[in-house]
Amino acid sequence: MFKRNWKRLGIAAGLSLSLFAAGCGSDDDSGSNDNSEGSASVGDGKEIELVYVEWDSEVASTHVVGNVLEGLGYDVTLTPIDNTAMWEAVAGGEADGMVAAWLPATHESQYAEFADQMVELGSNLEGAKIGLVVPEYMDVDSIADLTDEADQTITGIEAGAGVVNAAETSVETYENLSDWEVMPSSSGAMATELGSAIENEEEIIVTGWTPHWKFAEYDLKYLEDPEGVFGEAETIDTMVREGLEEDLPNAYKVLDQFNWTTADMESVMLDVYNGESAEDAAANWVEENEEKVSEWTEGVE
Repeated sequence: MFKRNWKRLGIAAGLSLSLFAAGCGSDDDSGSNDNSEGSASVGDGKEIELVYVEWDSEVASTHVVGNVLEGLGYDVTLTPIDNTAMWEAVAGGEADGMVAAWLPATHESQYAEFADQMVELGSNLEGAKIGLVVPEYMDVDSIADLTDEADQTITGIEAGAGVVNAAETSVETYENLSDWEVMPSSSGAMATELGSAIENEEEIIVTGWTPHWKFAEYDLKYLEDPEGVFGEAETIDTMVREGLEEDLPNAYKVLDQFNWTTADMESVMLDVYNGESAEDAAANWVEENEEKVSEWTEGVE
């Protein structure tokens, strides 16, 4: 079992969400401390912890993967955590993995610092995107054409997030934004302010990303980015700690084979937005998508 030193920093105190596997414990307690999987059942009650930054997209993906692993007999813990601390936890072996690495731009700095200390399993979702987002009714289509809209304020999410860093770079890059300000907040606060502004048909500019339920809920558009500050389309990748393949080979296989689409992710996000718990939304999606889930668990023994 790993020491949770990073939790003692208070980054995610009290936020661990334990998903306990039922009826999968072994009756044979030989006193061995070996954490590798046995042949009696797939997970056999072994512990696995996934960390994630608490964005709506990563809440969806992490809970779906967690539900699948729980169904295979693992004792799963899902821990929301600060952006950089998520990378630190996996790199240091204090968490087992994450399915929340936005590359190459959003998590560029974290990838540069920590990627060589973990195992990269590749993309679990393609076509992700970040940028500045406005309601369709706003009469502006490009960052280069902004003047005094929204009180010259860009509403961001958590400070240090890649999309916020890119927004701050855009203020430095575009001459027309020299007097503008990026206001970090949180993913939830950004969504609340966006909804309020749209309800009153007011101007607002937010840091946005796809996949996200807001594009299904509201009529929105990305502002064109002629300077390329926000980069091209991104992928969301899976990263795990070194040694996971040896310790939990079946869990490693599932994480390695996990792959879905923006439509899949947005359907889970929208269910959560509409009032379902993340656990229930994930469980419903898994139940309704047995064929896709079977691809993730192929070869598990």
